Amino acid sequence: MDRSLEVRCTALRGLKDSVREAGGEAAAERQHRRGKLTVHERLELLLDKGSFREMQGMRRHQATGFGLEKHRPHSDGVVTGWGTIHGRTVYVYAHDFRIMGGSLGATHAAKIHRVMDLAEAAGAPLISLNDGAGARIQEGVSALNGYGGIFLRNVRSSGVIPQISVVLGPCAGGAAYSPALTDAVFMVRGVGQMFLTGPAVVKAVTGEDVTMEDLGGADLHGSVSGLAQFVYDDEESCLDEVRRLISFIPHNNQSPAPEYFCQDPVDRRNDVLTDLVPTDGNRSYDMLQVIEEIVDDANFMQVHETWARNILCGLAQIGGQTVGIVANQPAHLAGVLDIHASEKAARFVRLCDAFHVPLITLVDVPGFLPGTDQESGGIIRHGAKLLHAYCAATVPRIQIIIRKAYGGAYIVMDSPAIGSDLSLAWPTNEVAVMGPEAAAEIVFRSAIEAADDTAAAHAHYAQEYRDRLMHPLHTAELGYVDDVIDPRDTRRILAESLTTLRSKRAQVSNRKHSISPL
Repeated sequence: MDRSLEVRCTALRGLKDSVREAGGEAAAERQHRRGKLTVHERLELLLDKGSFREMQGMRRHQATGFGLEKHRPHSDGVVTGWGTIHGRTVYVYAHDFRIMGGSLGATHAAKIHRVMDLAEAAGAPLISLNDGAGARIQEGVSALNGYGGIFLRNVRSSGVIPQISVVLGPCAGGAAYSPALTDAVFMVRGVGQMFLTGPAVVKAVTGEDVTMEDLGGADLHGSVSGLAQFVYDDEESCLDEVRRLISFIPHNNQSPAPEYFCQDPVDRRNDVLTDLVPTDGNRSYDMLQVIEEIVDDANFMQVHETWARNILCGLAQIGGQTVGIVANQPAHLAGVLDIHASEKAARFVRLCDAFHVPLITLVDVPGFLPGTDQESGGIIRHGAKLLHAYCAATVPRIQIIIRKAYGGAYIVMDSPAIGSDLSLAWPTNEVAVMGPEAAAEIVFRSAIEAADDTAAAHAHYAQEYRDRLMHPLHTAELGYVDDVIDPRDTRRILAESLTTLRSKRAQVSNRKHSISPL
């Protein structure tokens, strides 16, 4: 090697090492004192060992004024590049809080735009590790313009490549909108916060004293606002679960859902289900246990685990094939559909449909939640979101009626009338406009009021209604379910059904897009 070239290569390695250290041990220690990992520690946990390839690490901002021209660190506070997760390529950008608080200026934004464009062009997932102080105030409108470019690319890539946001520090103001536009938001308790206006502004405007955690912490967004789909106690667990999510989803909207060699026998009998689910429709049980019994190796990745708990949504595999599961949860609010449950399930159905993930819907629903709060809060509009999502979905769709399926909620939970490919039912199924007790009060009101013993008459007519219109074979006799199955055969039949629907081809209307009831 030419001696001068060797000297230059040595100098280059030294410069790259210093850029990676970004302020040395003192800066790293400050980050650790905040309870946070450094940007490269995070990337090492997220990506396969040694796979990260940084791009534009030498770039520096060109801004002047307010002393910026005297402080021009390499990387400009964001690390961008690509690597692999389980051997599959992903693109990533990660704010470096050690440099200018990870704040976004024009150059910082341009680096993010560049990696977002590459992810879209390559058809690979994009992951953002958010830990920044928001717009760089000294750069004014240039910073705001940079955010606009990120939002535009978020929307342009929506439904094209998976986009995952990980909130590992402050994500305030305009910065919060990018995670809200992506497919999945991960947060760490005590570390990540998202809000539009911080505690100081809230106090100045409303007089309210509030902490950053109470205003926009992980538990708030995981359990109350519904903005965060996944919440964890530490960064290591969080980033490991991002890797797990990647294992379920395809590279892009042109790729099939991942398939794996399945060591869990697809014909395994589900004997425990006969004891797990009570035949009495008024008794509760945990639908999560049903799901874990049916799927491969009880491996079910819940989405929104602590928000709208009356419905379960998540990813799993059956016979090695990735599936999305939507299920009413009788253990919480009897599995009723309400505003939040409808919104949660609708978003998940749209996600699965965008990325070719077959949908399995497990139904045990007493109806929509009644009440003035729900009606005034827009339950019709929000319920219509779920209805619209199912009607528009073109992936393979299988419905299983476990127990109750009453009223409009039966229709909305992927009934054949709105396009499910297969509808199955257990012998415990009850499909009707409403429950037998309520139906008897309406249909047989005169006879009940005229009876000497109204309670006995009500019970008699409720049973008559049940026997005539709600017996386990009624829907099968009318052709509204394709088969009534033994619960112990559920896993095997689902695996067979997914195989037969693998080649499904759906006709899409010639239109720009439908108008969802947002």
